[in-house]
Amino acid sequence: MKGTVKKLVVTAMLTAIAVSLSAFSIPIGASKCFPIQHLVNVITGIFLGPWYGVLMAFCTSLIRNLMGTGSLLAFPGSMVGAFLCGILYQRYHKLILAYIGEVVGTGIIGAMLCYPIATLIMGKEAALFAYVIPFMMSTVVGTVFAAVLTETLYKTHAMEYMKQLLEANG
Repeated sequence: MKGTVKKLVVTAMLTAIAVSLSAFSIPIGASKCFPIQHLVNVITGIFLGPWYGVLMAFCTSLIRNLMGTGSLLAFPGSMVGAFLCGILYQRYHKLILAYIGEVVGTGIIGAMLCYPIATLIMGKEAALFAYVIPFMMSTVVGTVFAAVLTETLYKTHAMEYMKQLLEANG
């Protein structure tokens, strides 16, 4: 029970980081990349697992939508990316697979899942692959940031230490 509460608290903290830093963007061509969501997706997926990753991505998208700083398209993109990242890492314990999971989950699958939301709910005219390029640019930048951070955390054994703290009773 204490482990679950600790994981929920860490999930809430990562949600707060994703929401508060969501204003940070990088202009790439005609589009803006918001890499923090993808960085936090990877950290959550690796550190806490796929279901906490989905919870964090959902809460971040919900809060941003309630604040007027997000879009309905954030839900499928971020949630699928966080899930695929977490499930691949949980199953194979390979960081590269977590990174690929985030990029494929958000950049391709999540982007394609935006099509029905954009056309049926938001009333926008869009092609099935309309969101793949912008989502891909954003997720690649955020995943590169996450890779640098997670590789550093693993090399310094900080990730192992943080996981031990999360598992400890007390």
